[in-house]
Amino acid sequence: AARIIQNMDPTADPCKDFYQYACGGWLNRHVIPETSSRYSIFDILRDELEIILKGVLETSDQGDREAFQKAKILYKSCMNESLIEQRDSLPLLEALTMVGDWPVASADWNKTKEPNWSMEEKLSIMNSRFNKRVLIDMFVWNDDRDSSRHIIYIDQPSLGMPSRDYYFNGGNYQRVREAYLQFMITIAKMIREDKNISKDDSFVREEMAKVMELETEIAN
Repeated sequence: AARIIQNMDPTADPCKDFYQYACGGWLNRHVIPETSSRYSIFDILRDELEIILKGVLETSDQGDREAFQKAKILYKSCMNESLIEQRDSLPLLEALTMVGDWPVASADWNKTKEPNWSMEEKLSIMNSRFNKRVLIDMFVWNDDRDSSRHIIYIDQPSLGMPSRDYYFNGGNYQRVREAYLQFMITIAKMIREDKNISKDDSFVREEMAKVMELETEIAN
């Protein structure tokens, strides 16, 4: 109750400006940070929680249960920037190998990979190992008809860009679409360079244009 009263402005007339009356105290005491588009009590609680979590994750993991140890290991791995820089693109190249490589970043994918490549197998690997759903989303959840049991749901996954609008609308959507395509091209070039594959900008651009076309068809 004290916090609610503190965030009000009792000097304002609620019949003339109810928003100022209800929220004036908050507006007077808080400024939206430059890094945020909004600032509410939930954002403050989130910031406070992150500070608490940081302290917990940086404590010794001796005697912790396994789940807590895993969380601390993950945190330490993200904070070890020198090792991340040292490993460079190796983790990404290893991940690509697991899913059958990337044709645009391979010298002879059609000859060496395609004959033994199985879409069903690779989709399951991406789901189980990387929690990434492509083309099809599958998950286990409560049965809508019988909440006492769980069933397998099959659904459409999320798109590469946030929504369908990004693939078809003009204006800012088109600028994001162009940047998205350029991002794919840049990443493909970087991987080709890291794998010591000859530079072929026209091939990369053509392949990524096909990817963009496929994503657009899926979005449609």
